[in-house]
Amino acid sequence: MASSSSSIRVFLCFSLLSFAFASNFYQDFDITWGDGRAKILNNGELLTLSLDKVSGSGFQSKNQYLFGKIDMQLKLVAGNSAGTVTAYYLSSQGPTHDEIDFEFLGNLSGDPYTLHTNVFTQGKGNREQQFKLWFDPTMDFHTYSILWNPQHIIFSVDGIPIRDFKNEESRGVEFPKNQAMRIYSSLWDAEDWATRGGLVKTDWSAAPFTASYRNFNANACVWSSSGTTSCGGGSSNGNAWLNEALDSASEGQLKWVQENYMIYNYCTDFKRFPQGLPTECTIA
Repeated sequence: MASSSSSIRVFLCFSLLSFAFASNFYQDFDITWGDGRAKILNNGELLTLSLDKVSGSGFQSKNQYLFGKIDMQLKLVAGNSAGTVTAYYLSSQGPTHDEIDFEFLGNLSGDPYTLHTNVFTQGKGNREQQFKLWFDPTMDFHTYSILWNPQHIIFSVDGIPIRDFKNEESRGVEFPKNQAMRIYSSLWDAEDWATRGGLVKTDWSAAPFTASYRNFNANACVWSSSGTTSCGGGSSNGNAWLNEALDSASEGQLKWVQENYMIYNYCTDFKRFPQGLPTECTIA
């Protein structure tokens, strides 16, 4: 059961008037590391991260969110990006942190990217699902979305759901709902594991590597250090996302993605869990 303070936060999130958060990287994000390798351009409409042999780069949101529908358009590192990882995720802080992950694992030129997803609750992850994308994510911008409400965490690509992590607390499965999270992103070198388990190393002659971001949008509940929460849902649909779930058409899209493009699912990895699969994997 949630604590009284957590219940108050959720109540405020449901009850306040809705508003939309404008998309401007100057006002919404702070560049946190990279020694000039991260740049905000075009009057705040574009952000780029770069990686060279010395360092990668990263940024984080100014706001903390407690539930939300978060959209970001990314164009990933082109060419031979093997060894690079572009991470885009929500996370709280501390050893019992919650986290919702998109990670894009680089490739050899011409090979598809691997899209890695994970969900952490109370500092515990091990809920990985991986996909190959059905398009080249380096040729143009595509929208990567996280819908996080009290009942679902839905990962989507260009509006197509690829994963739905459901709240199954009634069956003993922890669900992230009490810790506010910031948005983070980074571009970094992971040649020791990212491409074919580290067999393919980063080609530094192709550096600097660059990933680009635009059209950030957050219909979300913003948590402040004073303990108050303000929620936005846009002018047309209010806070409808707080109760959003997949309809039958979206369930069909999810099934299509998972049958055709999923390459790893922790819920089918019996070797990894010899004592039995995690509880959420056995719930129909």
